[in-house]
Amino acid sequence: MHIISFLVIGLVAGWLASKLVKGHSSGLIENLVIGVIGAVIGGWVFGSVGVSSGGMIGAVIAATVGSIILLFVLRLIRRL
Repeated sequence: MHIISFLVIGLVAGWLASKLVKGHSSGLIENLVIGVIGAVIGGWVFGSVGVSSGGMIGAVIAATVGSIILLFVLRLIRRL
């Protein structure tokens, strides 16, 4: 059950991040991948600054922040 909730959180976070970052539109699979990687990044960032991302809403926020960071880094790499 935990893997399903992790994937749903990743999908929601990837979709939110793709809507918040201008110039980036994604499909279902790309949103899922961005969201899952973003969840790992967001968990690391929130943990590093000492902010707890407990609960479903906190997990979605952390994953969305991580996904936005990932999309910005990918955009910077593509510009090089």
